[in-house]
Parts: sequence; structure tokens; C-alpha cells
Amino acid sequence: MPHLGSNHRARPRKPDDVYLRELGYEPVLIRRMGPFGNFAISFSVISVLSGCMTLYGFGLNTGGPSVMLWGWIVVGAMVMFIGAGLAEVTSAYPTAGALFYQAEQLGGRKWGWYTGWLNLLGLLGAIAGIDYGAALFTGAFLNLQWGFEPTPSKIMVIFLCILALHLVLNLFGVRLVSILNSISVWWHLGSVTLIVGALAIVPSHHQSADFVFGEFVNNTGWSSPVYVAVLGLLLAQYTFCGYDASAHLSEETTDAQVSASRGIIHAIGWSWLAGFVLLAGLTFAIQDYAGTVGTATGAPPVQIFLDALGIAGAKALLLVVIVAQLFCGNAETATASRMVFAFSRDPAMPGSRLWRQLDHRTGTPRKAVVLSVVCAAVLALPSLHSPVAYAAITSINVIGITPAYAIPIFLRVKNRHRFRPGPWNLGRWGVTVGTIAVIWVGFVTVLFCLPQTRPEGGALISVETFNYAPVALLVVLLLAWGWWHKRESSYDVPAPSRDRPVAAYEDEVV
Repeated sequence: MPHLGSNHRARPRKPDDVYLRELGYEPVLIRRMGPFGNFAISFSVISVLSGCMTLYGFGLNTGGPSVMLWGWIVVGAMVMFIGAGLAEVTSAYPTAGALFYQAEQLGGRKWGWYTGWLNLLGLLGAIAGIDYGAALFTGAFLNLQWGFEPTPSKIMVIFLCILALHLVLNLFGVRLVSILNSISVWWHLGSVTLIVGALAIVPSHHQSADFVFGEFVNNTGWSSPVYVAVLGLLLAQYTFCGYDASAHLSEETTDAQVSASRGIIHAIGWSWLAGFVLLAGLTFAIQDYAGTVGTATGAPPVQIFLDALGIAGAKALLLVVIVAQLFCGNAETATASRMVFAFSRDPAMPGSRLWRQLDHRTGTPRKAVVLSVVCAAVLALPSLHSPVAYAAITSINVIGITPAYAIPIFLRVKNRHRFRPGPWNLGRWGVTVGTIAVIWVGFVTVLFCLPQTRPEGGALISVETFNYAPVALLVVLLLAWGWWHKRESSYDVPAPSRDRPVAAYEDEVV
């Protein structure tokens, strides 16, 4: 259903390119993505087989089974509020710039500028985090198969190879990206069914429902169970990131005023269901809790596979998970590159004229793809020397992208009387849904900045346990502030197309 309630001021449904010109942009990207493809890219970026698997060990220590399962339900419900609020604004402003363009239209230039930088660095951090996580799981598979020793330098080589793969795939154009994302949907759903089915049928022993839904575990060093339970929500909140991909690909989607909004909602809904089934299946199949937490593989889900299915079954399922993570990273690379293109189009980035160029044959912002991959590689380089660098990469992702979701929703609520919704809208519930979404984002942003483990010896923090999320947020805001003062005069959303001839774009298409 496209809307809840009624709203006589809603914008009419218009042809995609006609409406994009009304928003101020000449159509230059090629619309080769249908509604399912738009949903598929957000579903692939959320990727429960990436987020849940990567942070499952964190969940085992931070509240344990009960917090993971009930937390997933609660966080999924709250993310639905965020997704609905974002979908409503996206229907009104379906552009590749997505969040920053929406914030600029609803709040002004500075709102757009800071939202854009938060979103951009969050997306680049997401590529690094997803592909580095895939490299870690690949290292675990190679260890099981051939006794490969996953040292930091070897993991970095695997990571760079994965980045190179995603670079090549994204250079071929949005049609290939859309096909891969469509395959990714069925791969994810089939893989969750396969994993949960194998873990339900093969092992002779399973945990009880009381254990799965009621067992509380605290290995954080903090004494407050409430504090630990709240920290445990981070597993779900981290996984539910990236659904803005539907908005960023809206200029390459048909019927974008509705398709992009539906893509956001459907991606969250199906991920909510699939993630719950996956977490429950893994937790029921735990054979040895302490052994799973302290596994030598470095990945507790891998230990669950080993204990429940044996080494052959573990290797097969691990390979399934790695492929899903590769789909996820590829979709995220496409999303980030469109953000680079859109931010450069306005122009707001160093070297904007270069990054907004499109390939004449594929209509793909190839140089923006290259820049996105190179930035992700640079962000991950500290992992060669620092054991906490991967956590810092994750922090850059979540602390950048999560607040960026709330800004256009907040401005839509704040300026409700001049906001004109699109054909997909929440009607009279828009303000209520948006308010709940903003409050929740404020809560989890603070949550991401809290210390997650307490070191031994009574100290509050140490180098190994320090949460780098506040530092990441400060760095992002300082970069945005500094570049604003240097480039403020050149940053501007284009005038409507009737005032800007198509010839103005011709030198940007190579």
C-alpha cells in the first residue's frame, strides 16, 4: 500500500525524467533498474549474512541469546519507523544524492552539506567494513581448507582482492549490478533456509527455548545488566544499515517516486524476518557456549558450524556466507559511488569535475567507483598494525550513516507545513512516525559512542577497549566544517533544467 491515511497536498505521480528535471537535475544516469532491483540493492547491503555473522560473537558476550533475539525484534521495529520516514521523504525527492539533497531542500545549504559528508564517509566506511569482514571469513575458510594462517598482512591482501573484484563488477554498469543484486536476494533467502535447516536437522542436541530466549550473558566487564542489554542492541542496529541504497539508485530506477520508497520498506521487512530466523537457528544449534565464544577460528558462527555439522559441513556453509558477503560489498560499492557522483555533481567534493563524469557507453560514474574503492582501501590500511582498527572502520560506517538517516526526517517534521509529500506517503502519521524515528536515532547514536567492554584491573578504558566512534564522528564533522569554509561558494544544487541547458552536461560525459 503506497500510503497511510490521506494527504490532498501529495505530489502527483509523474514520469521519472520529467520529475527529475523539476527537481533541478538533467537525467544523465540510465534507468535500467526495475522495482525489484531497487529493493534488491538495499536488501543486499543490509545483508543479514554479513552483519549478523560478523557481530554474532559480540552478541554472545554482550547480553547473550536473550538480548540478541529480543533485541533484534525491538531494533527491527524501530528501524521500520526510520525506514518509513526516509521512504516518505525519498518519494518526494528521488535523486542520487538522496539524504543530502533531501536535507538541503527541507533545511537549507548547511543541512545538506553536513548530511552529505556524514552519509559519504559512512558509505565509504561501509565498503571497507563489509569487504574486510568478508576477508576475515575468507581467511577462516582457507584455514579450514588448507591450514592457511590468516595474519593481518594476508587478510589485507585478500581484502584488496575483494575490493578489486567489486571495482571491476561495478565498472560494467548498473544492469550487471541489478542482476547481481537480484541473484543476491535469492542467495540470501536460500542460504538462511539452508543454514537454519542444516542446523535444525543434523545436530542431535539443541538448546532449549528457555535458553535461546531467556539466557543472559555478560562478558563485558560492566556490572549493570541494563547497560549490557542496551549495548547488545548494537548487533541488530549495525546490521540494519544501508537501506538508503534504494534512494541513491533512484535516478537509475523506473517509477522512482514509488519504487525507491517501497524498496526501502521491503528490504527492511524481509531482512527483519530473515535475520531473526538466522539468529534463532544459530543459537539453538550452539553445542558449547564457552567454546563458541573463545573459538580459535575467530568467528563464533564458524565454530557453531564445526560443532554441529563437522568440518565438511562447516566449510560448505562458510563458503555460502562468504558469497553473500561478496554480494553485500558489491551492492555497497554501487551505492557509495552514486553518492560520490551526486555530491560531486553539485559540486561539494575535491576534484568534483572528475568524479561526476559518466562513461558514455554504460552511463556509469566509473571514476566515482574507482574513488570509492580507493578510499575504502585507505580506511582499512591501519588494520595492518592495529587490532582495534576494524572496530574503528565499523564506527566510521555506523556513526556517519545513522545520524544522516535522521536529518531529512527531522527536517520533514520540523518544516511539516511546507513539506509536500510524494505519491508514497504516510499521510497523517508522517509526523508521528518521523518523531519516533528521530528519537531512536538520537538514542542509538549515543549508544554507538559508549564504551562496550571494560578492561581488567578496574580502568574504565584502555587502548584495546576504547570505542573510536566518538572520534570518528568528530573527525567527520571537522572535515565537513573545514571544507565548508573553503568551498562554500562553489557548493550549490543546480537550477531547474529549463534554466540549465543540456549542453552544460556534455563535457561531463566521456
